[in-house]
Amino acid sequence: MSKITRQGTNQILSTSVEYHNFVYLAGITADDLSKDIKGQTAEVLAKIDAALESNGTDKTRMLSAQIWLKDIRDRGAMNELWTAWVPAGMAPARACVEANMADPRHLVEIMITACR
Repeated sequence: MSKITRQGTNQILSTSVEYHNFVYLAGITADDLSKDIKGQTAEVLAKIDAALESNGTDKTRMLSAQIWLKDIRDRGAMNELWTAWVPAGMAPARACVEANMADPRHLVEIMITACR
């Protein structure tokens, strides 16, 4: 049976799960909820970089991204940071939708699947 490796596991979720060289990150949100959409997006992208690195991979190996925005009108501002962050020619398959957030101060949440 193949090994499943989990990090940051609690009763609700694991912050990441690795199986057969695929890395699944939980939805990542900003810690500083006083920031605007660009500030929260920058924080989330930095946290994704760190999470991927801790799983032995990086953003050049992203396969898919799911992005939730509190307000879809923030898509342009979020995309400014996203497009600067994603390596040229290596964009993952992606969805970006408006959603009610668990905490209304969260403006963006991003979930990534990558490979090692």
